[in-house]
This record gives sequence, structure tokens and C-alpha cells, in this order.
Amino acid sequence: MAPRWLSCSTAVFLLLVHIAPVLTQSCGGTPGIPGIPGTHGPNGMDGPKGEKGDPGEAGQPIRGKKGLPGISGPPGRPGMKGDVGLPGPPGNPGRKGDKGRPFNPSNNQKSFFSYKRISHAPEMDTPIYFSGETSSDLDEQFRGDPLTNGTFTCVTKGIYFFSYHVSARSRVCLKLVKGSNTHMMQCDTSEGFLVTSGSAVLELAVGETVSLQATRYNSIVTSQSSASHTSHTFTGFLLFPTT
Repeated sequence: MAPRWLSCSTAVFLLLVHIAPVLTQSCGGTPGIPGIPGTHGPNGMDGPKGEKGDPGEAGQPIRGKKGLPGISGPPGRPGMKGDVGLPGPPGNPGRKGDKGRPFNPSNNQKSFFSYKRISHAPEMDTPIYFSGETSSDLDEQFRGDPLTNGTFTCVTKGIYFFSYHVSARSRVCLKLVKGSNTHMMQCDTSEGFLVTSGSAVLELAVGETVSLQATRYNSIVTSQSSASHTSHTFTGFLLFPTT
């Protein structure tokens, strides 16, 4: 019953909506009740692009006050090594050195010896005896210092140079001895004859000795053997005295 009544009411309402304007025009009656608003339609299409607007006023940047310094950051990585710079200007000359001592050619600043030949096979750890002076044909003042049983004894404190040449069969091992200490030792081997040599610079005080000694591993050729023409030499001389 209720639905039918609602349907009749709705029909009457719609009829009045359509009849009201006619009555108003012909009879001058009151306006009818507004109708129910319809639903929103779909969005319309975009309109054409408008004209370019007038330029705006130019803005002026406003600079604020300087802020406080920030916290120091960590140190960066080391940079690449730079190119080598140009040479700097020459430095100032150094001070003049002290004047040297005058040369004194007195006999106490001359010291040398030079001996040759080994007459007999040397004993182990004993100074080798050289039997002949290489400067025996010179005047006495130029003949040098003597060797006592193959040993040189220093009479002028200073720096000395020593050298030797020794011939041997198959093997040789010699040592240069200062006092009771071996300064150097040199050894050599060969299938036949060989010549070994050595040299050294030593600082000596007055009374110190230097000698050339053989070890147990030696086949030194002596003047009494078939190779008597073979020569051996032992030489030493003062390079300069010291105080």
C-alpha cells in the first residue's frame, strides 16, 4: 500500500512541476517548488591557450648577515706529488779552510820496503821470509826499511799501504797480519800454477808490526824448485804520517 502511495505522490509532484509555469503565465500564481538538482556532468575539455601576461616586477636579492664559521672538517687526502722545481741560486761560499802544515821532507817521514823471492817453503802461521831486496842496487839512503824475519816494524806513525804477489801450485791461502790479528785473508785454487795478490791500507802506531803469513792450505813455489825464476814480492810504504 505504501509503495503505491509514494508512486502516486511522485506523479502528482512532477505534474505540478510542469503545470506551475503555465498557471503562472496565465493566472499569475506563485512560483512552484524548485526541482531536485541534477548530477554533475563530466569535465569539459581544456580551453585554448591564453595570451602571454605582462612581465612582473624585477626582484632584488636580499643578502643576509654573515653567519658564524662552521666546524673545521677532517684533513683531506695528500695531493699528488708536484713537478721538480727549478734549481735554486748558488749558495754563499764557505769559510776559508785552515792553512795546511808545511811539507817536511825529513827522513823520519819516509818509510817503505820492497822485498822479493821466497827461499824456502813457509811454515804455517809464521811470517813469510823474503830473501832479497828489490832496491838493493840503490844508494843506502833510498833502499828502504829492513824486514826482520819477514816482519815490518813501524817507526813512523801514519797510514801505510801494503801489497803482495805470490806464485803457487794448485792452491794458496795467505793472510796479512797486523800485530797478532789477521787483517785480511785471501785464498785461490787452480789446476796448474797461479799467482795471487792482495793489498790493504793500514793505520800503524810506532812499534806495531805487519807480516804476510801462510795457512795450512798452501803450495807456494820457492826459488829452490823447478820454477826458480818465479818471483814473489812484498811491498809497503808510508802514505802520510799522523800525529
